Amino acid sequence: MQVLVLNSGSSSIKFQLFSMPEERILCSGLIERIGFNDAIFKFNTQKDTIEFESSILNHKEGLRLLSKQLLDKDTGIIKSPEDISIVGHRVVHGGIHFKETTEITGLVKEKIKELASLAPLHNPANLEGIEVAEDIFSNAKQVAVFDTAFHQSIPEHAYKYAIPNIFLDEHHIRLYGFHGTSHKYVSEKAIDYLNKKESKIITIHLGNGCSMTAIKNGKSIDHSLGFSPVSGLIMGTRSGDIDPAIIFHLANKLNFSLDEINTLLQKKSGMLGLTGLSDLRDIQEQAAQGNKACQLALEMNVYRIKKYIGSYTAILNGLDAIVFTAGIGENSQLIRELVSKDLDFLGIHLDFEKNNTRSKGLHVISKEDSKVKILVIPTNEELEIAKQAVRLFKNQTSFI
Repeated sequence: MQVLVLNSGSSSIKFQLFSMPEERILCSGLIERIGFNDAIFKFNTQKDTIEFESSILNHKEGLRLLSKQLLDKDTGIIKSPEDISIVGHRVVHGGIHFKETTEITGLVKEKIKELASLAPLHNPANLEGIEVAEDIFSNAKQVAVFDTAFHQSIPEHAYKYAIPNIFLDEHHIRLYGFHGTSHKYVSEKAIDYLNKKESKIITIHLGNGCSMTAIKNGKSIDHSLGFSPVSGLIMGTRSGDIDPAIIFHLANKLNFSLDEINTLLQKKSGMLGLTGLSDLRDIQEQAAQGNKACQLALEMNVYRIKKYIGSYTAILNGLDAIVFTAGIGENSQLIRELVSKDLDFLGIHLDFEKNNTRSKGLHVISKEDSKVKILVIPTNEELEIAKQAVRLFKNQTSFI
């Protein structure tokens, strides 16, 4: 059975086509810098590697380009759209409605659309991916796997905000948490490595969107993103934590509309607001060349991560491992080095040589005598989504 997984981020689409249940990858790839004229399309199979730049102005254009490549008679991987049995979709915000993997129906799409205001950079892109896939792969089962599901184990004292109870009871305003598929996947890999089910782990997902999770015995107990994917760490274009009073100051003193404030915090802040650049690779290059704004932005970024490591170590009452994952976490030796620096009191000791050595799999970059293991674990949200999607239909033996 072939399962196509679409992982639509705020400015990217990651995809993998699996043969299940053997978990064999038939093709994989990435479309990044969506919204720009120099967007990058990458497509890999065992036989071919295809990469080119193109103008891809939105997610719909990207998905159309992907479907064309999948069906290409020379370098494609399928002969017909009917070859694909399931399309699994990453959906960022499930609110209170979706606590587990769900087959997509008209009602599910309505709920995803309703929740778009809570994840404006993601849910619309996720929904667009669903609708394009329904059109192209009309015979396939469409399945949604929600980022928020893994964080349903967060206790009430951690997910509830200190505002009148009515806002939780009637309006469901609370911490939901995101990147759950990634945090779940890498934390399970870390637990297997540690061979310690009763474990205390901090997972650090660093990409254009960033988040951290405190995980105790395999369960999420706190998370840096909250009601929407804006709070917490400094991100590519999102502000992360700010004083809420700033919003009122922008509105009342600087005459910003609510829409303008939302756009400011979601699309014009973070590393982009600090440096004029949103891609960390560009920021690191400019910082190395002496750009003061880029140097300060990196310092601020790392400082915020370290604050969360300290607070999460406290609520976990100890720490067995920290895990770096996602595009930046897996590939930026500099960020890992700066984050790990001066955390000796917590028992975190980085091995600089190991940190500068690339590895495709789980990679230990801490010193042998480090009390806390520092792990780099490549996330595979797509495989996790495929596994959950197949599991949803496991009792339908005629389908599987």
